[in-house]
Amino acid sequence: LVDVGGGVGSTLNLIVSKYPHISGINFDMPHVVVDAPHYPAVKHVGGDMFDSVPCGQAIFMKWILHDWSDDHCLRLLKNCHKALPEKGKVIVVDTILPVAAETSPYARQGFHIDLLMLAYNPGGKERTEQEFRDLAKEVGFAGGVKPACCVNGMWVLEFHK
Repeated sequence: LVDVGGGVGSTLNLIVSKYPHISGINFDMPHVVVDAPHYPAVKHVGGDMFDSVPCGQAIFMKWILHDWSDDHCLRLLKNCHKALPEKGKVIVVDTILPVAAETSPYARQGFHIDLLMLAYNPGGKERTEQEFRDLAKEVGFAGGVKPACCVNGMWVLEFHK
């Protein structure tokens, strides 16, 4: 499992601790992973996700795509697509905006995060499920996008090759 934009590897460590048959690559900028603590079954790799990502059976990205414009996301997802085997998948954890305005707590949370992305990350934004599907399709994820589950307003989406 490759965690793209994994910071110092704490999320990946939680995953491999729970599922010891999985080994992980924590991938982030070199200046980030240089200070990452040692975790069993986690290898820290520095690099630029817009140039390439390490190969793996699956790629995990938590709160990464919402930081970037559609063009940047397409570039990143193309790199992920190249790094996956034939039946590989990208696992995305992010907010999904509702198509129509809602006032549910999770919808308000998504709209609030969207405003933060607009204010602090030029090009960054929250997306609807269809916008995620459009990105995946344009990159070549022929298996489509499968919403796996939602926890506290954060969706787990699988982009299948």
